Amino acid sequence: MLHIDVILGSTRGDRFSERVARWVAEGLSARHDMEIELVDLRDHLLPFFDGISPIRTLREYPTPQIERFGNTIDRADGFVILMPEYNHGYPAVLKNAIDHTWVEWRRKPVTFVGWGNVGGARAIEQLRLVMVELEMAPLRHAVHILPDVLVPALRAPEFEPSMLDALLPKLTLMADDLHWWATALAAAREAAP
Repeated sequence: MLHIDVILGSTRGDRFSERVARWVAEGLSARHDMEIELVDLRDHLLPFFDGISPIRTLREYPTPQIERFGNTIDRADGFVILMPEYNHGYPAVLKNAIDHTWVEWRRKPVTFVGWGNVGGARAIEQLRLVMVELEMAPLRHAVHILPDVLVPALRAPEFEPSMLDALLPKLTLMADDLHWWATALAAAREAAP
């Protein structure tokens, strides 16, 4: 079974990420062909990156907390990154976490769920470029939570994952694509490690 990390890419207080994570985890877990692990960057508070590039150090981690994060990323076959768009970009805490690792991401697929005025599209496009540098396969299909769905879900006194169900066809398409790529790349990594 494929191991997929769903990464909560924001650590801000009162974040929407937890709501999206519930919805994505429920949707992906219902498939029975993926094992889902929620990876909350709040549980991996890493120092500001100022060390030797992990391209040179590979899996030689300078601290136990970086090693724990590296091991978490390493065991995944693919990723879904959940992120808001901040000032037309992705959260700094997400980029910082990514910068602490490199080889752990290589040759794996990544897709995105974004939200904001344009469904996080600008932030996702920027992060796709970073993922190419990590030798990943950023996927075309993503889920964009636009204001018509986002605003009612934000304003609701009690969030129910069903508030995002208008986006289920997009989640299904994204998950199908992720499964195909994760399966293909896992076989390729095994054949030529």
